[in-house]
Amino acid sequence: MKKIFKFMLLPALVLPLLFTSCDEDRDSNPTLDLSHLAEGFVLNIPALAENNTYDLNSAKNLVLTCSQPNYGGVPYPVKYYAQVSIDPAFVSDPTVTHKELATYAENPSSLDFNAYEANKAVVSLFRAANPEANIPEKMSVYIRLRAVIGGTLNQTLGETYSNVITLPSVKATIPDAKFTENLFLTGSSIQKPWESWKSIPQVEGLEGNYYGIIYVPAGGEFNWGTEINDKLGINQIKEIVDEAGAGITAGNDQNLKVANAGWYTLHFKGKISKDKKNINWTLTVYKTQVCLIGACIGQTDWGFANENALTPPDDPSGDWVSPAFAAGSELRVAVKVGDIDWYRTEFSIYKGNVFWRKHNIIDSWAKNVGSDYSVATTPGKKLYVNFDTNKAEVK
Repeated sequence: MKKIFKFMLLPALVLPLLFTSCDEDRDSNPTLDLSHLAEGFVLNIPALAENNTYDLNSAKNLVLTCSQPNYGGVPYPVKYYAQVSIDPAFVSDPTVTHKELATYAENPSSLDFNAYEANKAVVSLFRAANPEANIPEKMSVYIRLRAVIGGTLNQTLGETYSNVITLPSVKATIPDAKFTENLFLTGSSIQKPWESWKSIPQVEGLEGNYYGIIYVPAGGEFNWGTEINDKLGINQIKEIVDEAGAGITAGNDQNLKVANAGWYTLHFKGKISKDKKNINWTLTVYKTQVCLIGACIGQTDWGFANENALTPPDDPSGDWVSPAFAAGSELRVAVKVGDIDWYRTEFSIYKGNVFWRKHNIIDSWAKNVGSDYSVATTPGKKLYVNFDTNKAEVK
């Protein structure tokens, strides 16, 4: 009779310990050897896998063990990322659909991966492949590891992959849906293409509404998720309203492909289903407009006005530039998102970065949020913002 384990504790794999002695004379220091990357390394099949069921929704961790990648016999610190698939073809073809968990593990003799993340990945993969079907009680899941050398700025140094193992009986459960603090965007023209995940904020005071600014060249693609590395794709959006004429269609791997180059403001709006298991998403795409608001530009009737709009750069590497300030006041500036009130999508500058409003500001940034979040304007100076990196300054 099979048992269902809620907490999976596996015996640690015994590995030889590698030491270097400070007292030992050496002719040379250890040298990084990357010639063995193609050989990969061994991910072990858990002893409990064959006759037991992994309950990912109830477990805290998914524990695996592996051998250390061969970097020339030197025990470099290694980050291990788990890649999960429900397609049996993943065993022989690593290009088939899979998801990489956002958090990593470092101890090869006891790799603790977040079971909640694994559960969410399996559910997401199943629902994308079977949108009308109920998730089965149990299913097979296929896992491999991606290893990189940790502690460096190069996020792919020493990248190598393990074999794929099969967990033949896995229980994944659809948790109650909830809105995250941010959504995330990745794409061919967003920060470091297809590696960076740019967070975008909620509309202040409107739960389930998120907005973000991106530049996309003609034919460029982007994707989105509720977490880093969680590509949900165009097929997870119930409706797309293209107010900007961007020409959005399905691209590679369910990316959103843009026909016409430009700066676009994306407005994601989610609604939790009656059974609380799904979020139905709509996406409205607007041409980006960002405006100075209020006293800093000499306005008495505060709101969006074309003459107060920032001028966009030709590509994401440049700055948006405001009109010159008309008065010494507090900076108020906002992104136009359809008919949403300007104060719900405004931002300030904090330590050189865009700080999106997430507080109820009754009087001013200085009074209701804090002096460090309040920016003083001077007549003749301007606001400069890079909406790709979210760096900003007044000068």
